[in-house]
Amino acid sequence: MIGISFTQKTLAARKRIALVAHDHCKVFLLDWAERHKDQLAQHELVATGTTGLLLQQRLDLPVESMISGPLGGDQQLGARIAEQRVDMLVFFWDPFEPQPHDPDIKALLRVAAVWNIPVACNECSADYLLSSPLMDQAHPHRIPDYATYLLGRA
Repeated sequence: MIGISFTQKTLAARKRIALVAHDHCKVFLLDWAERHKDQLAQHELVATGTTGLLLQQRLDLPVESMISGPLGGDQQLGARIAEQRVDMLVFFWDPFEPQPHDPDIKALLRVAAVWNIPVACNECSADYLLSSPLMDQAHPHRIPDYATYLLGRA
């Protein structure tokens, strides 16, 4: 990332968690979320379309739903990450099934890496993230310094 300046931001103790799952992985995400319902209830949840609806029904927790992933929901979440309105991404993706919106998925994962947020791509990594002592406390991390970037582009 030569030419990009960085700054510090602090992730709040109450995280804004994006939850996404491909069709064949939705049941795994729902089961995982149910096991961690008490902990997830302490945070703000946002999800792509169908996943968000299923999570609301299963957990009886508020979940803000974007539109369906293939219709642009992945891009909506990516925009929220870039706007620093999502702090963590839990994305149970299906490595065995090609998706018609693979470029959107790649873009979502890329923007999560650019903005240096925690990402879990499967059940095991999601367990590790939720069990981290950093999960429920403020945590400083490095992000691109967009203000400096704009000055360099002028």
